[in-house]
This record gives sequence, structure tokens and C-alpha cells, in this order.
Amino acid sequence: MNLKGATINFLGDSITQGVGVENPDNVFPARIQRMYGLKSANNYGIGGTRFSRQEAASDNAPWDYNFCDRVDTMEPNADAIVVFGGTNDFGHGNAPLGTFADRSYDTFYGATHTLMQRLINRYPDSVIAFLTPLHRRDEDNPRGDGDKAQEGGVLLDYVNAILECARYYSLPVLDLYATSGIQPNVEIIRERYCPDALHPNDAGQAILAHKIGVFLSNL
Repeated sequence: MNLKGATINFLGDSITQGVGVENPDNVFPARIQRMYGLKSANNYGIGGTRFSRQEAASDNAPWDYNFCDRVDTMEPNADAIVVFGGTNDFGHGNAPLGTFADRSYDTFYGATHTLMQRLINRYPDSVIAFLTPLHRRDEDNPRGDGDKAQEGGVLLDYVNAILECARYYSLPVLDLYATSGIQPNVEIIRERYCPDALHPNDAGQAILAHKIGVFLSNL
């Protein structure tokens, strides 16, 4: 994909929004715009948001503005859409993981299907790409951040759900869980790139911009 002059919609959560950075110009969409000469890098990151619709309202209402319902709010004339989420579905979402057969967005699997289908229908001529969640704190806790009423999958289960659904729709995925180099459960990596063990800092966002930019330019 030729990125110079392109318009890209970045749909995401707090990592896309830029929580954890000192300078908002260092968030990866803005970095990619400068690095590759994009016409527009539309940042649709909203902290705390998830793919899936929730069984009960969250204490923080904006968290329930799920990815699926936000598809129609984005710039319609985009050359590419990049989706980066899932970590909040694991961390504090009350919707179950579900199975590949699900098609309702009341489960994570079903929401992933719904999201991919809505994007394909809205942007049939655009590049649609997904990024898997980064490693994070409590990633092996089946209760996510610890407050879930019931046990669900660990973070890797959510990563694998995105990969499985993307294969079905033949959509490209950058597996940041496997290749970002950001693993905050390693002390030196956490200190340098992800101090709160969840949100990349300015240096961590630079890594994301490089990896994502190379990925998109090779599509």
C-alpha cells in the first residue's frame, strides 16, 4: 500500500487515543502520518472501549461505546482502516469470550465477526487491517483486571479470536502480541516502554509506529 497522501482511520482504545504519552504528537497515528506523508490520520481512539456489547452498563459510560457501533461514525472516504483493540474486552468487559460460531456482538467472537463484516460492507474498496493486543499486566488472569464476576479467557484467547476471524474474512493482521517487542512483565521493558504495564509511553508508541507503518506499507 502506498501510504503517501493516504487517508487512514485508526479505530481503537486508550492506546490509540494516546493515554500514557507525554506529547500527543508521539501517538502512533500521528507518527505514521509524519513518517509516511499521510493526507489524514484520523484517530478514533476512545479509552476503555471494547469490541463487544456489554450485558450490563459500565460505571464509566464511554466504555460502552463499542467498536461495532462506531464504524458508521468514521470518515467514509478512507483508503485504509486500522483496528487496534481487544485488551479491554479481556481486562474488564463483562461479555463472554464466546465461540467462532457466534455472530451476535454480545460475545467477543461475535463482536469480532460483526466488526469485520461492518467494515467490509462500509469500506469494500479500502484496506482493512487488524492489530492484536499487546502483552499487558494480568494477561494470564482469567478474570482480566481481577474484577470480572466470572472467569473467561486469558489475553491470548482474545488474540487468537482476532486471528481466527481475520483468517475467515481474509483480512491482514499484525500480531503485535507476538512481534511488538513490548512485554511489560519483563522489568526492563516495562521501565523503558510501558511503565503502567498497559499503555506504551512515547518510546513505546515509537515502536508501534515503526511496526505498523512497515506492516501497512507492505500490504
